[in-house]
Amino acid sequence: QVQLVESGGGLVQAGGSLRLSCAASGRTFSSYTMGWFRQAPGKEREFVAVIGWRGSATLYADSVKGRFTISRDNAKNTVSLQMSSLKPEDTAVYYCAARIGILFTRDPTPADFGSWGQGTQVTVSS
Repeated sequence: QVQLVESGGGLVQAGGSLRLSCAASGRTFSSYTMGWFRQAPGKEREFVAVIGWRGSATLYADSVKGRFTISRDNAKNTVSLQMSSLKPEDTAVYYCAARIGILFTRDPTPADFGSWGQGTQVTVSS
């Protein structure tokens, strides 16, 4: 099982940008589909973005499409989430997630992923 550690969260004004990173342990990182989820207070954890093992296949939640970009570097065992044009409703704890193999759904849920990081807080002020 892969271990995941997120970094890069913080406080930013609306319209600003942040870049989240997730470092993964293990030698088989390229075998994992990687994703980002977020959870706001009192709400369920929701899908944000996912990237396939090659990095060419990506999927985004409608709420972040055009503003967020997911990428990965298999040589460095990292996955990143570049967030731009941030809105107060983007405020949440952001989690990095991993699953072995291909993800065969266009509506990912937390149950589709077996490994999770501890989360990093993103707060967007208005």
